[in-house]
Amino acid sequence: MATQTTDGRASFVVHIPHAELEPEPLDPEQIVSGDPVVTGKVLWESADGTQVRGIWQMTPGVVTDTEANELFVVVSGRATVEVEGGDTLEIGPGDAGVLREGDRTTWTVHETLRKAYHICL
Repeated sequence: MATQTTDGRASFVVHIPHAELEPEPLDPEQIVSGDPVVTGKVLWESADGTQVRGIWQMTPGVVTDTEANELFVVVSGRATVEVEGGDTLEIGPGDAGVLREGDRTTWTVHETLRKAYHICL
């Protein structure tokens, strides 16, 4: 494995399933049901802050969110993502998804979900 770095100066590799994540507390108003816990880790961010790459995880529960322009790949777990006025997405390991900026979503996480993402702000 290559040296892990998040400073943007070198190429790196992170083993997503075992990466240590940090708490990302939810706004209580986002929680619809359950006691979900969100953790994550920013792996890289552009100097101007308009692009972010990282890992995100949520334990079972139901939350609402307003999305950024995001490409993600699910590493583990399962969830149903309802896009207001749009499709309902069933996601699991190996699935890649795209969320549009401004999409209002409801995430129902059935099994702790871990994904890698790239967000363009």
